[in-house]
Amino acid sequence: MNKSIIYQKGNAIISPLGSSSKENFAALLNDQSRLKLHQQRLDIPEAFFASMFEDGEIEALFAAQNHNFNHAGKLSRFEQLAVMAASQAIENAGIDATKDDVMLILSSTKGDIDLLAAPHNQHKVLLQNALNINQALNIPSQPMVVSNACTSGAAAQLLAYNILTFRPTYHHVIVVGTELLSKFIVSGFQSFKALSAECCRPFDRDRCGLNLGEAAAAIVYSRADNTSEVPSDSIALRAGAINNDANHISGPSRTGEGLLRSLTKVLQGFDTQKIAFINAHGTATLYNDDMESVAIQRAGLQDVPVNSLKAYYGHTLGAAGVLETILSGMALQRRRVLATRNCQQPGTAATINVCQQAQDTNGSAFLKLMSGFGGVNAALHLTLNQQ
Repeated sequence: MNKSIIYQKGNAIISPLGSSSKENFAALLNDQSRLKLHQQRLDIPEAFFASMFEDGEIEALFAAQNHNFNHAGKLSRFEQLAVMAASQAIENAGIDATKDDVMLILSSTKGDIDLLAAPHNQHKVLLQNALNINQALNIPSQPMVVSNACTSGAAAQLLAYNILTFRPTYHHVIVVGTELLSKFIVSGFQSFKALSAECCRPFDRDRCGLNLGEAAAAIVYSRADNTSEVPSDSIALRAGAINNDANHISGPSRTGEGLLRSLTKVLQGFDTQKIAFINAHGTATLYNDDMESVAIQRAGLQDVPVNSLKAYYGHTLGAAGVLETILSGMALQRRRVLATRNCQQPGTAATINVCQQAQDTNGSAFLKLMSGFGGVNAALHLTLNQQ
């Protein structure tokens, strides 16, 4: 039996709320959000709520440090954002990314899809994005791409876990989730009538839809042979699972069956009394939040505090699973449960313990849930390394 430990050695977040994980976490503690009404943005006639970088903000951040990157002048905004997050995570981890034992995994739902509208059809497929990011960071191994709807960030972490567990030639895997909004993305969600005309309200009885957001988040996962090699209070990825409920291309199963199966798998052999909180997908759509509540209750976790970070960042799609895992890990390290912003009166199909105000915890683990189009449902189980 493999007893290696897969843990977070470094991480980084670049979002409209801050240019590091530390800045972003401080913003959450201060109840800050960059969600606002955007009018005439992205050449979309209808106004929409979202958390977005200001025009030129990404380019300015990149210009301040691009002397460290290969072929920096050829990178798109999407690639610049991913490179900055991955580079910062690598630096925080203190690893040499130019060695053969390092791999990059890119998580995104759309990548550079906005370039479809550019002259001469300059659209780059996600693999080309990953290759460009890899080259900029001077990583010698071939990168991998995960694009599995909104579960992409969780699925990429599970892939990293499996690579480090079963492919001993790799010692570090960099998972970078990145998403920028485009007319295609926003218009697509508008066509589903899924967007809220105000700031989203996860798990609230009067919730009416989601907001979208932009961000890049990166985690360096590393392998250790035993607990003593892992720094105290590090966040370890213990298990992960993905299941499909085979219900509908855009609608989750009302029974929560796919998510329940993922939860059941990651909790095998674990004392659920140690779970500090569940960081849910919590998009603030009627069907998602209902489905999650049913799955959580069916798993016997209805008393565990549940939170959603969507009212701080919006739904950052392929970046969400990575970004929210980092912030949840930072909260667990500080023995805190973050609040579910804008949830004034919880109201879901099944009764769960929605965390409306930040609170202390004695727990040593958390669950990260993600669900997405196509019926995919993911659960990750992460723990605090305590020596």
